[in-house]
Amino acid sequence: MTRTPPNSFQQLEKLGEGTYATVFKGRNSQTGELVALKEIALDTEEGTPSTAIREISLMKELHHENILSLHDVIHAENKLMLVFEYMDKDLKRYMDTHGQLEPHVIKSFVYQLLRGVAYCHDNRILHRDLKPQNLLVNTKGQLKLADFGLARAFGIPVNTFSNEVVTLWYRAPDVLLGSRSYSTSIDIWSIGCIVAEMYMGRSLFPGSNNEDQLQKIFKIMGTPCEGSWPGVSRLPEYRADFPLYAAQDLKGLVPRIDATGLDLMKRMLRLQPERRISAAEALRHAWFDDIV
Repeated sequence: MTRTPPNSFQQLEKLGEGTYATVFKGRNSQTGELVALKEIALDTEEGTPSTAIREISLMKELHHENILSLHDVIHAENKLMLVFEYMDKDLKRYMDTHGQLEPHVIKSFVYQLLRGVAYCHDNRILHRDLKPQNLLVNTKGQLKLADFGLARAFGIPVNTFSNEVVTLWYRAPDVLLGSRSYSTSIDIWSIGCIVAEMYMGRSLFPGSNNEDQLQKIFKIMGTPCEGSWPGVSRLPEYRADFPLYAAQDLKGLVPRIDATGLDLMKRMLRLQPERRISAAEALRHAWFDDIV
């Protein structure tokens, strides 16, 4: 990447603020092109946060129309500025402003999300933090994956990862139960939650802490046992005294989804990670037969 002087970009309004970074809408002074500027303050003692290093190194490798493009990295004395392509809003804000989304819009967004995730998984990268706030959309109806701060490359044998990943409401039950040897299936669970949320207009499993999150999942999906999920009782956070719930019919909770879409969502939201559909398989699902 070329060394671009920091004054090449004009800051416009602030778009959002996170733990490590502040994001601004910006404009390229030379071309007039709109960009998103992610400013990361550098601690004089700590240096560059590991999330920023991880995000930069991964996003330099990922080139796909459903993944946000990193245009440039600019180093100023006490901050790092990542220059991304500009997208109009995140999916959460899009849902808040549009109200009930049309079924064809939902299907298009899910297809694009799966394409981006399949590309990541093909390149041995787990996103690990898929949620509506990390999916960006523009006025053309394009959806792109963003925020790779928690993403990790994975290899064989399966690495032992942290189980403190993925925003709680989108966190897979195996991760909540303390599994540290998860793989691509954790992203698929998150996508299943996002599909339901686009139809419902609210989160499917809005837990307040780990235990509450598991309760909310079990109340809908049924409490797992060795019969339904071999090996579940060996996970660190498994308890023999979990309240016993029978699985509910998801159609009753997500009434607006059609039968084929419901089938795909169920394949994503399987409690046992090995039984979840892969992103590549999901793209070949009959639900997308009418996607041109």
